[in-house]
Amino acid sequence: MIVQSLAGLGAFAAYFLTGAALCVLYLVVYTKITRHDEFDLIVQQHNASAAIALGLSLLGFALPLGSAILHTVSILDCVIWGLIALVVQVCAYYVARLVHPQLSEAIGQNSMAAALWLGFVSITAGALSAVSMST
Repeated sequence: MIVQSLAGLGAFAAYFLTGAALCVLYLVVYTKITRHDEFDLIVQQHNASAAIALGLSLLGFALPLGSAILHTVSILDCVIWGLIALVVQVCAYYVARLVHPQLSEAIGQNSMAAALWLGFVSITAGALSAVSMST
């Protein structure tokens, strides 16, 4: 019975590791395009707004990534849709900056309003991406 329960372990590991790798790629790309240094703000300056914005952005990416894992038929298909989700999140960042041109500066100054704005734009884009991938 345990052997049957673990029959899907290989597929789980493959998709989990693919998802984790895509999350790392997302963080690298995302932190390169923003005007502020998220990790310096979070680790060195203990900036909560940077942590919230980055964390919610990662969640906004993970939502469609989860949908891709659920609905795709292969790892390659999952990676392709994961990359599409990454592009959507990058676009969401730029849309958030259109409304709030000083977004990075505000996050650097620990503005919760700016962090929440960016975070919720990211989650909204991610939720829309996730449901769009399920059709």
